This record gives sequence, C-alpha cells and structure tokens, in this order.
Amino acid sequence: MSYERCRCSHSGMTSHFCEDEYAFIYKVVLIGDSGVGKSNLLLRYTKDEFRFDSASTIGVEFATRSLEIDGRTIKAQVWDTAGQDRYRAITRAYYRGAVGALIVYDIHKRDTFDNVNKWMRELRDHVTETDLVTLLVGNKSDLRHLRAVSMDEAKEYAEKNGISFLETSALDSSNVEVAFRNILTEIYHRLAQKHLDLAGVVDRPSDDVVPVDVMPTKNSKPPCCSML
Repeated sequence: MSYERCRCSHSGMTSHFCEDEYAFIYKVVLIGDSGVGKSNLLLRYTKDEFRFDSASTIGVEFATRSLEIDGRTIKAQVWDTAGQDRYRAITRAYYRGAVGALIVYDIHKRDTFDNVNKWMRELRDHVTETDLVTLLVGNKSDLRHLRAVSMDEAKEYAEKNGISFLETSALDSSNVEVAFRNILTEIYHRLAQKHLDLAGVVDRPSDDVVPVDVMPTKNSKPPCCSML
C-alpha cells in the first residue's frame, strides 16, 4: 500500500519530504514530575521494554513508532522531557510543534498528582497549537495497593479540565498501547477535520457572490483595418 509523503504544516508534521512511507508525523510530549515513569512509558511503547534501573532524563529524549489509523500510516514522534526544575529552560523549546501531550503522575505519590496543575500551566504557556490533545496518565497502576490518588479524583480533575484520563503501568504494559493509540487517533481526527474545514472555506463559493453576464466585445472594424 502506498502513502502520500509528509507535507509541511503548522500542525506537527515535518517540514520536509520524508523517505519513509507514512502519511503524517505527529509530535507528542511526555511531561510530569521526575520519577513518575515517563521514560519507561516511552520505552514500553516504542520498544516493548522496561528498565528497572532507568535513570532520570537529562534534557530531552525521543523515539518514534509508526501505526495505522483509518488506513493511513502515522508516525508518532514521542518526546520525553526532564521533570526536574533545573532542566526547564532546556526543555521548553521542545514543546514547539507538539500536537499532543501526556501529563503523567505516579498513582502512589500524591505530590506528583498535585503538581499536574503546574504541568497544565506549562502547556498553556509554551504550546502554540490550538488543537493540542492532552491525556492525563496515572502511571504505575501495578502499585494500586499503595494508591494515594483515587481513580475517581483523577477522572473528576480530567473532566473539569476538558482532557482525557487513563491509568497505565509501564511495568506490566497495562493500557500503554491504548493510551498512545487513543491520543494519536484523536490528533489524527482533529487535524483531518481541520484540513477538511479549511478546504471547504477555499473551495466553497461565498453566498454573497452575484453572477454577472459579460457580453462579448463587438468591434466595428476588423483589427487589421484599424490603421487604414
């Protein structure tokens, strides 16, 4: 099956033609406090691996994975940003071009959930894409017996802020695939509709246009005789 090559756009697609066969590439950022498991979520999704000795991210890392949505191949470019405050100045530039964000907290560390407000503000301050798709992720659901944040509380917060919510476990891979597929599918559908709307504005004639009949010009003399 053949796919159109990537096209330049303000909506998270590459600004050059791509060698691989995929229709679009979308940039998604993983944000949240240090230690909530962002790096292992990225590793589990892109390589189906988990590292118990995963070190804190310094600056920014990213990995890619392709998937099919509605018969189109989409390439996800997932960026893992450092959670420590001392790296904020480094990582803020990497929000540019993002069309999706997963805000991650640890379900058995209350302070990581309390800091979700901070990460929401960070998105508002540094992401220019108006159609940004955001998913709240309660990670480490394998530690539900040590839970400090209830699902009901997280759902209520997500609904209040108009975003989606899901609990995951990078350790046992629960809902990791679902989380990324859901956000990428929503991104695809939003941008596809946006492109259709823009095309409609260009192609549809205005209701104010009045047809005008233009009569052909009549010459009294043939052009060749005008100088005689």
